[in-house]
Amino acid sequence: MRGLCVFLLACVLPLSLTSPGRQDPFLWLSALRGRGYVEGSLLADTTGGECPAECDCPPSFPIAMYCDGRGLTAMPNVPSRMKYLYLQHNEISAMPDSALANATNLVWVMMHHNALSTDKIGKRVFAKLQGLERLYLQHNNLTRVPPNLSSSLRDLRLNNNNINKITPAALDGMENLTILYLHDNALTDMGTSLRGLNSLTLLDVSGNKLKKVPDSLPERLHQLYLESNAISAVPEGFLSKFSQLQYVRMAHNQLTDNGIPPNTFNVSGLVELDLSFNQLERIPPVSQTLEHLYLQANHIKEFTLGSFCDVVDVMNFSKLRTLRLEGNEISIGDVPSESALCLRLANTIDV
Repeated sequence: MRGLCVFLLACVLPLSLTSPGRQDPFLWLSALRGRGYVEGSLLADTTGGECPAECDCPPSFPIAMYCDGRGLTAMPNVPSRMKYLYLQHNEISAMPDSALANATNLVWVMMHHNALSTDKIGKRVFAKLQGLERLYLQHNNLTRVPPNLSSSLRDLRLNNNNINKITPAALDGMENLTILYLHDNALTDMGTSLRGLNSLTLLDVSGNKLKKVPDSLPERLHQLYLESNAISAVPEGFLSKFSQLQYVRMAHNQLTDNGIPPNTFNVSGLVELDLSFNQLERIPPVSQTLEHLYLQANHIKEFTLGSFCDVVDVMNFSKLRTLRLEGNEISIGDVPSESALCLRLANTIDV
């Protein structure tokens, strides 16, 4: 029987490859060779272990393991060759110390939208991942930052958990961290946990229970999101040390005029400032370089042009393009005629 099969193949293949009008059934292989692939690269890479049956490890990208949205309840075995691990949108509740023991070269670990709890994450599970750059743990059941995170991290996402406290040691040594998402947790105070994050450019702690601006904010911040907390005051000159800060959002807090020292927001470089849904009665002075200002839903009773322009003339004017003041105690009739000179670039003024 085997001899017959070989004979038939010998007869059929030459015809299929040479007959006019027939497409070469292995043309796709030739095309791959033309793009630099060789036969070996089309085979499954089993270096460091087989790909788990419930996951996909594409031969064209053998260092990535896709296990997202598979209904998993436990960690699969991760071969040592892996650098990119996708486990999001599952029901995984635990990460024992042995979970990533073989895969110490991981660069990305995506574990968001699972059922992880703090007491089921091993204290050393991330300790050996010295090249880890991205760790996504948002939308889990964490109450604390996992211990012994790698100092190589650049992007850490812990939002939408139940974290109520961050110890100074939790983020210690993370000098490479540039993005930190902690929004929608239960934080009441961050202490000095941000000290030492010298590379941090984006900090989002909105949707928590903070009563004050976090201490020791890194000086390289570019975006600072503090909305939906319980902050009633800001410290003297708290924005003056930031040379790269462009976006500050403090909407949905409890800010009052007495809680904002003079010229707090009159700093150059700021592009967008959101103070909406607070308890302000006056427009705070802002820099003439500011482009977008949101003050809706406060208790503002007067349109003070001096908040935007110290001097109103042809050469001195505000760069403001968007100004929202609706939901306050003023109307369009309260806007002085000189505003046309001061706010000449404004595309939108909502009162």
